[in-house]
Amino acid sequence: MNDFLAGVIRWIVRLAVVAVGAVFFLCLLVAVALLAAVWGVRSVWARITGQPVTPWAMRMDPRSGWSTVYRSTARWSAAASQGQPAEHGIRRSAELPGARGEVVDVQPRDLPGKV
Repeated sequence: MNDFLAGVIRWIVRLAVVAVGAVFFLCLLVAVALLAAVWGVRSVWARITGQPVTPWAMRMDPRSGWSTVYRSTARWSAAASQGQPAEHGIRRSAELPGARGEVVDVQPRDLPGKV
């Protein structure tokens, strides 16, 4: 009886996983179909009105992202070297908080039980 119930539960789990996969696939299929329909309607409308059909493109230059980060870092470094707080209340400095006090070295000692 245990083998029968284990087999039934195994098949139920398999069917559930296949059903979830099918639903996910169908959702992706519908999303792509809607996107294609919107793109087609937009293209047809542009041709009807005589406007050029412009593609959907992500206009991003990788160098602009690098220069943004580089400028931000340079601005923080300049503010820290002048002792001024940087933007958004962030202050960067070369020393740790509380490091201006007296530095005490650690005194070495023998471990108990070791010879």
